[in-house]
Amino acid sequence: MTWTSTMSSGYSSLEEDSEEYFFTARTSFFRKPSGKPTQCKDVEQERELRTHLSREEIRQKVELYNSSSKDHLKMTLNPSGVYTGFIKVQLELRRPVTVRGDQGGEEAFYLPQGAINTLHISSNNTVRQVIQALLTKFTVADNPAKYALYKRCRRDEQEYMCKLSEGEHPLFLRLLAGPNTDTLGFVLREQQTGEVMWEAFSIPELSNFLRMLEKEETERVCSVTRRYDNYRLKLQEAMRAAGGPG
Repeated sequence: MTWTSTMSSGYSSLEEDSEEYFFTARTSFFRKPSGKPTQCKDVEQERELRTHLSREEIRQKVELYNSSSKDHLKMTLNPSGVYTGFIKVQLELRRPVTVRGDQGGEEAFYLPQGAINTLHISSNNTVRQVIQALLTKFTVADNPAKYALYKRCRRDEQEYMCKLSEGEHPLFLRLLAGPNTDTLGFVLREQQTGEVMWEAFSIPELSNFLRMLEKEETERVCSVTRRYDNYRLKLQEAMRAAGGPG
């Protein structure tokens, strides 16, 4: 089963200190970079840096960020010291997600690989809230604990991937890195726990997985059969052209 997109134009918005969110999404697609990413472990350093930035330093960084931004996705510093801005999150989900249907039922879909959603968040919003916001946008019924937010960064022509803890603040990381998404990007993935924990899925989810597995198996068998039938025809044509038995 394939994903049928129903996303509207605009942006996703994660309102501060609210359990209810209003979402629209701006979605785009791009080719994933080649090469295997390397893991990095600098989250603790950035968390420590956050506690040492004064309000004046944050103000200066917000001004520098906005002056460097080449689009209209600026940051805004409020009198309280809280600032708001935009982050872009790329979807890299290998397994299907369970989506709530219009009639109250649930279905399994593959979300589009490489889709980017732009979220409007505040400096107080955590990784956990960002993950929940993305799942809410797509009406995903899965447990948010199944997913993790990663940051992707490039240094010296090397790409690094680093899993963020649930308490990290993505907008602060965006502020430190600047507006260039090649320097820092955010990626939503499944939790990397080794083997799949099938007991974490419900019976309807497992049934949907089985149906999709059977469909994929049928498509693969048909594809292989067509390929070998084509080889066989070409060999027979070559033999007839050579005057051999065909």
